Amino acid sequence: MTVNQTSVSLDDAQRVIAAGQAKADEIESPSNIAVVDAGGNLVAHVRMDGAWIASIDISINKAFTARALDISTEDLAADAGPGGQFYGIHASNGGRIMIFAGGVPLRRNGQVVGAVGVSGGTGEQDKTVAEAAVVAI
Repeated sequence: MTVNQTSVSLDDAQRVIAAGQAKADEIESPSNIAVVDAGGNLVAHVRMDGAWIASIDISINKAFTARALDISTEDLAADAGPGGQFYGIHASNGGRIMIFAGGVPLRRNGQVVGAVGVSGGTGEQDKTVAEAAVVAI
């Protein structure tokens, strides 16, 4: 059996990042914005002027998480605290699973084709930038 999987292209990723950058500029939140493909592999990343260096890795891992689990990192976080069904999941996958807002799957025709991850602001700012970025797909 062969499975065909559509994935984001570099052009897609650049559009997603540009839309995210525009929103980050608008809300004055210098951000790292990463886009991964359907396999969870990095396609493109940008670190805006003034964005935290530590957020490079976080943005990439937020995108990975959103694709690996096909859920926003904010939604995952709701069930990842003590007593939640996914408690401890952040320690899986070599610690790459992020459980705070800013990672969102990218969908085309109902199929997940990649994800975007944003880090550099508050959780609410990261979520706002990621949601603006997703619209570009």
